[in-house]
Amino acid sequence: MSVTLLVALLAGALIGLSLGALGGGGSILAVPVLVYLLDQSATQATTGSLVVVGVTSLIGASTAHRAGNVLLGRGVIFGAVAIGGAALGAKAAAHVADDVLLAAFALVMLVVGGVMAWRQFRHTRGGTTDPRPALDDPIITFSPTFACNCPRAIKVVLTATTVGLLTGFLGVGGGFLVVPALLLALALPMRYAAGTSLVVITITSAAALAVRAGAGASPDWALVLTLTATSGVAAVVGARLANRLETARLQAAFTVLVLAVALYTAARAIPVLL
Repeated sequence: MSVTLLVALLAGALIGLSLGALGGGGSILAVPVLVYLLDQSATQATTGSLVVVGVTSLIGASTAHRAGNVLLGRGVIFGAVAIGGAALGAKAAAHVADDVLLAAFALVMLVVGGVMAWRQFRHTRGGTTDPRPALDDPIITFSPTFACNCPRAIKVVLTATTVGLLTGFLGVGGGFLVVPALLLALALPMRYAAGTSLVVITITSAAALAVRAGAGASPDWALVLTLTATSGVAAVVGARLANRLETARLQAAFTVLVLAVALYTAARAIPVLL
């Protein structure tokens, strides 16, 4: 077995476990692995990662849904709103140099990781179970009369559009953005934010990939398919683990993962720009 194939298999397993258990982290592993270990350009890596993460998220979402950890309606709506931003971001990425793309990727991860760490420091850790969010608290209703929780609706639209924009621009599924967004904008407990984010990631990845494919970006498809196959299997395992682990541990693992990969990517990408 070649070293390249071994790296792809190991990386695929980590990506799948991260996405399945945490609802994110797949792209922040996939992009650096493709760039620094598998010799892909930033453009190739960010395009290929959308395939890996999109397919893996779809598999993980199915497993998480069967376990009762997905709020499908909220995930589909959030993802649909994010599609416009994802398309715009993907088009913008075609006009940005690879070094700038990687530096922006690292900076966004540092910000997100910092916000997540601050939330954990500020709030008391939860127990092993979370109450399921109430499904009878809609943002907009049409029957029996029209009613709109407009401040909340605006918050969701702005958050989803921003997530989509960054997803398309950075070439990521956006789990490391979607999970915090669902935690902050929709106030979902971590367990449901992780599961529901997989639905959003599947939608935004497909939208961004469609735009990038039209621009002619072409990664090494053998590597991408190897990562995807391994990641898909690992995502099923990760989604099942999510149902057995404490919420606090899931959130801590997610935060550490984001910050560690962000620091490594920043250390490699930012000095090149200076």
